[in-house]
Amino acid sequence: MQTALVTGGTGGLGTAICKRLASDGFRVIANYLPELHDDAVRWQVQLREVNLQYHLLPGDVADPESCQSMAEVFLQQFGPPAVIVNNAGITRDATLRNLTLTDWQAVINTNLSSLYNVIKPLLDPMLETGYGRIVNISSVNGQRGQFGQTNYSAAKAGVHGFTKALAQEVARKGITVNTVSPGFIETEMVKTIPPAQRQAIVDAIPVGSIGQPADIANAVSFLVAEDAGYITGSEISVNGGIFMH
Repeated sequence: MQTALVTGGTGGLGTAICKRLASDGFRVIANYLPELHDDAVRWQVQLREVNLQYHLLPGDVADPESCQSMAEVFLQQFGPPAVIVNNAGITRDATLRNLTLTDWQAVINTNLSSLYNVIKPLLDPMLETGYGRIVNISSVNGQRGQFGQTNYSAAKAGVHGFTKALAQEVARKGITVNTVSPGFIETEMVKTIPPAQRQAIVDAIPVGSIGQPADIANAVSFLVAEDAGYITGSEISVNGGIFMH
């Protein structure tokens, strides 16, 4: 059975991605922030009660040493991953005038540097097997920018560049690297948006609704399939048409 590592796997999007990959036949390993161990175990137990089995793997994606240790455990227990989904991310919103260095660095490290931290120690084993699928989760705000999100928009735009460069490096080795860019998705963060602002967002989306986590999971599933091997360095926008090139 092929293995799939999903960072931020116990969150809203992460859960949907884990469920879809498990239904696709992967053995799914859900990464979580070590400080949230109790929450992760509760997540695992809740899913186990409905006959969904996932492995848990702690690791701070913003910390290179933590990711090195996480990779060593992964390789010892499961061998080289067939799939890596870099889904973990945070926001620390503020206009640039009010944005602290701490919040700038936290978002850059978690949303962008994490790609290096997670992939680097796992890449050689994947190259040795001659097969792999890497999917990096970006955002519509990395494409168009967003007021109050210079840190987040910069990080998510960086995900696109990272993806295209790595895709070129590993294309001849059987590994594809692609990006999925969600728009507004029905997660806990979006649910906190005030009703009037939320309606304004919906009105701006051509399909007329906010997306569901499963919409993102479906795109990931498509890109990690064995028969998607001719798709690399690409980006799939899943945003209901709110931002069209």
